[in-house]
Amino acid sequence: MTSDTRTPDLSGRIALVTGASRGIGYFIAKELAAAGAHVIAVARTVGGLEELDDEIKAGGNEGATLVPLDITDMAGIDRLGGSIHERWGKLDILVANAAILGVVGPLGHIEAKVFEKVMAINVTSTWRLIRSVDPLLRASDAGRAILMSSGAAHSARAFWGPYAASKAAVEALGRSWADETKNMPLRVNCVNPGATRTAMRAQAMPGEDPTTLPHPSEVAEKIIPLASPDLTETGLIYDVPKGRFVTYQMPE
Repeated sequence: MTSDTRTPDLSGRIALVTGASRGIGYFIAKELAAAGAHVIAVARTVGGLEELDDEIKAGGNEGATLVPLDITDMAGIDRLGGSIHERWGKLDILVANAAILGVVGPLGHIEAKVFEKVMAINVTSTWRLIRSVDPLLRASDAGRAILMSSGAAHSARAFWGPYAASKAAVEALGRSWADETKNMPLRVNCVNPGATRTAMRAQAMPGEDPTTLPHPSEVAEKIIPLASPDLTETGLIYDVPKGRFVTYQMPE
């Protein structure tokens, strides 16, 4: 199974992207706008959102709807779904991208507050987002949900326990959601972006030369086809480095 690598026509479609102020989320938002979608960009950092909006407008596209929101504000996520319903009555594309690494270290040494924060941001907020926008995506003629995961969910490497567990949970949520909606137009898939030149990667691998890694703009270009109304796959993982859908991933 391979994804159509052509940039889809997303004219008139409404897309919600979390973690849109930097990294992969920033460039996914830019690519969605360039493909014609109206982007609802969510992040804590107002400056990053404003820069994104300027970049989108500089490309000759309609400005984004900027939503400064801490993704752990669960009631805020609920309100966001209500606001989208009131303004557009539907949502065509969800990109659940916001996440944190936490701390890389032995499980027995991880502070409880660090573990709980990783789970709150990476898992609980993703579920809350799904709950908030599920009716909106079902109202679309071709709803598309893209949940950002990681190869860590399957490799379960030493010292990566909290992050690996959180991404495994995200994939389980995605697969369950996909199975619930498999007879509907909604398609739900997870993405393993692979090693990417981001701040999170630098935090995880401080000695690594970032110039050896793909830029997040390159990774974003490969993810955008998953938002296409023509996509048929659901309940799978799109592995960016492999350039194809997989049903599961094993360590290389």
